[in-house]
Amino acid sequence: MLLDPDTCWRALVAHDARFDGRFFVGVTSTGIYCRPVCTSRGPKRAHCTWHPSAAAAEAAGFRPCLRCRPELAPGNAAIDATGRIAQAAARRIEDGNLDDGGSVAALAADLGITARHLRRVFDAEFGVSPIAYAQTQRLLLAKRLLTDTAMPITDVAYAAGFGSFRRFHALFTQRYRLRPSDLRKRRQPVRADATLVFHLGFRAPFDWAGLLDFLGGRAIDGVERVDAANGGVYRRTVRVSARDTTHTGWIAVSRSPSRDVVRVVLSASLAHAVAPTLLRVKRVLDLQADPAEIATALGPLAVAAPGLRLPGAFDGFEMAVRAILGQQITVKAARTLAGRFAQRFGDTVGDAPDGLRVVFPTPATVAAADVDAIASLGVIAARARSILALAAACADGRLQLEP
Repeated sequence: MLLDPDTCWRALVAHDARFDGRFFVGVTSTGIYCRPVCTSRGPKRAHCTWHPSAAAAEAAGFRPCLRCRPELAPGNAAIDATGRIAQAAARRIEDGNLDDGGSVAALAADLGITARHLRRVFDAEFGVSPIAYAQTQRLLLAKRLLTDTAMPITDVAYAAGFGSFRRFHALFTQRYRLRPSDLRKRRQPVRADATLVFHLGFRAPFDWAGLLDFLGGRAIDGVERVDAANGGVYRRTVRVSARDTTHTGWIAVSRSPSRDVVRVVLSASLAHAVAPTLLRVKRVLDLQADPAEIATALGPLAVAAPGLRLPGAFDGFEMAVRAILGQQITVKAARTLAGRFAQRFGDTVGDAPDGLRVVFPTPATVAAADVDAIASLGVIAARARSILALAAACADGRLQLEP
C-alpha cells in the first residue's frame, strides 16, 4: 500500500484495526516497531517512521514490540498483478522455500519469472529483498515459539528454519538486542504438554459460524471433524513437509471469544513444521481476507453474513480428489465416498482426538493402487481412472496443486 504519513498517523492514533498488518510504525525514540493497534503509550509523531512490512521495519534497525507482537498481525492481501507475485513469493518463503539450501533463483523459476523481476516486485511490495524477508520470518517464528511454547531453545532454532543454533543465537541477539533465553524468561508460564498453541490474527468481522457450517457439511470421516459446542472447533489430521521431512499429526482450530484471533492447537508431532502448518490454516480459513473489500464488492449479497470468507483447501491433491468424487452427486454422497477413500488408502494417525483416525492418502500411495481397488468403494470406473491419472501426475511432479 502507499504509505501516506497523514493516513498512517490517523490510523495509529485511532488504533484502527482495518490497518493492522498493512503497515508497521517504527519509533525512533525507543528503537521498537509496532502494529497500528498497539495499546502501548502512543509515540510522538516526530518519532514515527512508516514501513510496509515487519521485515522492512527490522531492516531499518527496529526490533519488534513485545506487547502487540507484530508476528500476530493479519496478512495483507494484494490485488494488483505485481502484488500477487510478491504475495505468492512471500507464501512460499513462509513455507520455508528460502531456508538453508533454498535460493531466490529457484523461487523465481517456481513462479515463472526471473530472479531480477522477483527482487523488483518484492521490494516494491514489502520494502526489502526476499532474503531479508525470509530472515525476518524465521526470527519472528522463533520469537513466537519462544513465547508460546515450552520447546527447548535449540529445537526452536531448527523448527524456525535455521541451519545452526550458533547462527540463530547470533542473529536473534543482534537483531532484537536480547538473547533467546532472555525472551523465554519474560513470557507467561507455558505448560510443557503434548500440544503447541498459537494465535493467528484476522480483520473483523469474521463469519466463523458460516465457515464452520461449510466445513462441517463436507468433513471427511476420520480426517476432519467440526464440533459446534463452545463456539465451534474445526479439527483435522494433516501431513506437512518441512525441510525435506514429512510430518503427520493433527490440528484443532477455534475462534477466540475476546480477541480478533483464532486459536490453533498443533500436535507435538508438528513441532518442526509449525510455519507451513500455520500457513495452511490461514489458507483454509481465508484469514488474509479484507472483509471491507468483500462487503463492497458483494453489496447486498453480503449483508446477511458480515465477515464472509472463501474457505480454502489444506492440501491441493485432497481437494482435487474430492472434486472428482463429487461430480454429479450430492455433497453428502461425495463426503461418504471421500471418507471411504481416506479409510482405504490413508495412514493411521496416533494420539489424535476422538473422530480423527487417518490422514488423507498421498499421491504416491493412490498411484500404486488400481482401478478395481478404487471402484470397490462405490466410485464408477471412469472416475477411478481419473483419480489414478491425477495421482500419478502429482506423484511424479508433472502436476503441482499448490497456490
